[in-house]
Amino acid sequence: MPASPTAPTLRPAPVTPASPARAGLIQITVAGVLWGTTGVVVHAVHDSTGLSPVGIGFYRLAIAALVLTAVMAPRLRQTLAAVRAAPLPLLATGIGLGLYQALYFAAVALAGVGVATVVSLGLAPVLAAAWESVRARRLPGRLRVATLAAAVAGLALITGASAEPTSAAPRPLLGLLAAAGSGLGYAATTLVSRHVSRRTAPMALTTLSTAIGALALAPVALTAGLAVPARPDVVALLLHLGVVTTAVAYGLFYAGLRTTEGSVAAVVTLAEPLTAAALAVALLGEPLPLPVIVGGVLLLTAVAATYLTPTVPEPTIAGCRRRSRSAPPRSRT
Repeated sequence: MPASPTAPTLRPAPVTPASPARAGLIQITVAGVLWGTTGVVVHAVHDSTGLSPVGIGFYRLAIAALVLTAVMAPRLRQTLAAVRAAPLPLLATGIGLGLYQALYFAAVALAGVGVATVVSLGLAPVLAAAWESVRARRLPGRLRVATLAAAVAGLALITGASAEPTSAAPRPLLGLLAAAGSGLGYAATTLVSRHVSRRTAPMALTTLSTAIGALALAPVALTAGLAVPARPDVVALLLHLGVVTTAVAYGLFYAGLRTTEGSVAAVVTLAEPLTAAALAVALLGEPLPLPVIVGGVLLLTAVAATYLTPTVPEPTIAGCRRRSRSAPPRSRT
């Protein structure tokens, strides 16, 4: 019997290709793992050469800038166009990159790899989220308050447990201050560069920011001293910092952001502190007391909750006033 003209026709649901999104997640995860090796390498360079944290930061950015400039040479017009489009934000991004990186390296030398990485990485997104809420005049909800409370509690636990000097953390309190400054600088730089990244190609932005950061650190680095022994191991470590953890890692991160939501990317990059903590324990013999573990879990949970919160804007006073004067919402039926 022929089918009725009104009978529904079964059609296969359209298939959305998931490979680009999956590739983006893999790229960001790899970038986080590569960033997680930075602390251990910085610790090794500092111990074997006596090079200052500012000097290590300068070499890292300078090597990355040279490599990226060579790669971007065929796209010189694109890079120059980015400079003309947003010169001041690019300048602020580069200076901020050099500043928070130098503070992070100082925190590694003073407080150890694990604590420096967890504090600097965990504090930055919480501060950025708090600033965005204040600027948007959003009324904080219970989840946001609980998230920030967990972050503060985690930082307090890490600070209290790291008060005693050890061989891996000779001046822990000063190192924690440097790590907090690094997190603050990272948050500010992220907020400044957010609009630039929407108009500038990822590789062009990375090239310009690393070059400006290296130039910003150069005077201080020259004063502190840049002499290093020309040993193969030292050269290999510096090349790893410049090429792998900067040029390659940032290239992968910005490429992954094209197909990955920001909230998902922020959670995926938590592979960085996990990698750093694991390497610090395995290779440097750093202790992990229970309060540090609990504090780190609280801090990372706060970061994850901050970025996993739905992006639906919370009600504001001004928004409520505008809504009361607007037309009633349409029926869903």
